Amino acid sequence: MSKLTQSKNSSRYWLKLLGFQAVVALFCSCVSTKSVTYFQGNKNIDTARYSTLKPIEPVMSTIQPGDILAIVVASTSEESNRLFNFPNTSTVNTTVFPGSTSQGQQPLGYIVDASGNVTLPIAGKIKLVGLTIKDANALVKEKLSEYVKDPGVSIRQLNHKVTVLGEVNRPGVFNLLSDQTSILELVGMAGDLTIYGRRDNVVLIRTTNNKREVVRLNFTSRDLLNSPYFFAQNNDVLYVEPRNGKLTATDRTVQLLPIFLGVTSTLLVLVNLLIR
Repeated sequence: MSKLTQSKNSSRYWLKLLGFQAVVALFCSCVSTKSVTYFQGNKNIDTARYSTLKPIEPVMSTIQPGDILAIVVASTSEESNRLFNFPNTSTVNTTVFPGSTSQGQQPLGYIVDASGNVTLPIAGKIKLVGLTIKDANALVKEKLSEYVKDPGVSIRQLNHKVTVLGEVNRPGVFNLLSDQTSILELVGMAGDLTIYGRRDNVVLIRTTNNKREVVRLNFTSRDLLNSPYFFAQNNDVLYVEPRNGKLTATDRTVQLLPIFLGVTSTLLVLVNLLIR
């Protein structure tokens, strides 16, 4: 076999190798957008349908024994304001994220006792169990009106929380400050799902009246916007499962792999040309 023929065969070999590695790099660097895109659907058909779609109204939570309530009173009397609002705050160290703390005013609030009452200065015990926050506001304002002129009352639940676990960027326990907090907002609090999280099979664990319910939500479907589970409730747990093909390498390694393969392929071709 002539040297020219050997050279051509060698060049073909290296070109094939370069092509193979380019294909491998392409597959390693790309993830199907279908597996990570939220609210998929037929754009021509679904746009009109979902533009007017409203999720099912959230269930308004009621005050229960053991709840911790921040009850803030505002009136023209500074002395009365200090008297009622003093139990609501205390300077403590709070955890911002693992390994970091900050000092600030941490709300302590009034505890709802086993009988469903909160005990306020001067006004004494007020039964709030079973009431919504709106109704509790009205009742406390009515009771305080006997002692304070035209009081303004704001009540907020402090110990309502949700937990987000699994393939999210910042898993943790988050305060649930409103009945209007959606499942999407929980994902936002947790820094969104990682590239490895299964968006089509997110597990929601909900406890209602001592009964535990496990449902699976599909974040890639627009039907989530009309789900009865669209709004979060106290003590919800959201778990994002990893995909079956999750890589064991770190995100940084996966990002650099295509570059490494491309550089290696180029060097091999150059070496082959130099040694011929």
